[in-house]
Amino acid sequence: MADEKDINPILKQVLELGPTLVFFLLYLRMRDQTYQVFGTDYSGFIAATVIFVPVLLIAMGALWFLTGKLSRMQVFTAFMVIFFGGLTAYFNDERFFKMKTTLVYGFFAVILGIGLVQGKSYLAFVLSDALPMAQEGWMILTRRLTAMFGALAVGNELVWRTMSTDAWVKIETFGFPILLFGFLWAQFAMLQKYMDLEG
Repeated sequence: MADEKDINPILKQVLELGPTLVFFLLYLRMRDQTYQVFGTDYSGFIAATVIFVPVLLIAMGALWFLTGKLSRMQVFTAFMVIFFGGLTAYFNDERFFKMKTTLVYGFFAVILGIGLVQGKSYLAFVLSDALPMAQEGWMILTRRLTAMFGALAVGNELVWRTMSTDAWVKIETFGFPILLFGFLWAQFAMLQKYMDLEG
């Protein structure tokens, strides 16, 4: 976008990653408490989820104000957080918020998979301006990332259905992002030759 503005990269990372860390810290502080609202008892997890939603919206609003842009992924993720956070509070059931992660990763896997069936890389469509790479490299990366998102979706189901809420919060906050970051870093290192072809 022509009106996109540059901001301090550290501030940008704080606005993008900060809300998730805030949720983690809120959960640690509130997990052993029960909160009564209008005669209904809510666990600390659900209370932390309800607080997390406006924190995320404020951070995204600040990011949009400072940069003039939000990615489709950021908008979609925010929608899912709001929707499933609302269901979690309305039904007083933490499972909705835990399922959100499965659906987000699963959605990305399905969208990328649809592109692959069509012989296209939707990753290239979104990222090619920022990361020039030969088409063959984009197709390889798209196939691998589709599989990775699918694996993360399955992994989240296994974690929240078989482990404690404490374990899920820690894996959701740190485990899955670290796995995804490490995976992407390894892929870009392996696909460097395709970037050199394009450069």
